[in-house]
Amino acid sequence: MDDSKLTVRAVERALDILLCFAEDSDLSLTEIASRIGLHKSTVHRLLASLEVKGFVRRNADTERYRLGYRMWELSANLIQDGDPAVIVLPEMERLKDAVEETVSLYILDDLERIRVQAVQSSQAIRRVAPVGARLPLHLGASSKVLVAFSEPEVLDRVLASDVWTSEDQKAAFLDELTDTRKKGYATSLEEREEGAAAVSAPIFDRSHRLVAALAISGPTNRLTPERMVADAPVLLEAAARMGRMIK
Repeated sequence: MDDSKLTVRAVERALDILLCFAEDSDLSLTEIASRIGLHKSTVHRLLASLEVKGFVRRNADTERYRLGYRMWELSANLIQDGDPAVIVLPEMERLKDAVEETVSLYILDDLERIRVQAVQSSQAIRRVAPVGARLPLHLGASSKVLVAFSEPEVLDRVLASDVWTSEDQKAAFLDELTDTRKKGYATSLEEREEGAAAVSAPIFDRSHRLVAALAISGPTNRLTPERMVADAPVLLEAAARMGRMIK
């Protein structure tokens, strides 16, 4: 049976509303309606139901919405003892102390990567990495790592997507993947954000299956190309230790 026939339209729409808050923490009724393509009256009714159940809360003064405390209750049960993001956290803290920059953990999800864990640098000027952020797979050091060491069909799907501005950009990406496989790690310099740099390495489990990408990120004035090369051995060692911790 077609899975689409098993879905409930009202539930789908309510979930679409909640997903709007993956990118913004504070939204108006008009903004939500525009993002999901529904009439404001329909969205208002759905928001009212979500508010009653505690999944969203409305500021009576500004008439804007935020996620409710019920979401925190659900998220408390999301992370289990066997979750790699929890298992490797002490090693991420150790790496952060060694390099004094922000350390992040990314996993592959369709044609995006998701930051599932982060340890922020204690530097006054630092790279802030919010957990849960979704990022494209054609830009950034961690994207190169996840694509380079995944199954070939992942690369095929990325190349077939509509994110490329030119064939030259696509060719340059392929060259960087080759370099990533050769070195065992990838770097990026202002690829996604001006003033930001990162170096990333793969984490393989005991069966040599790619689990995640581990990354060090920071401002370009500190995380220079020379500094990233110097930090790469420390990063690779940390990634290897983390891999041995994951079954």
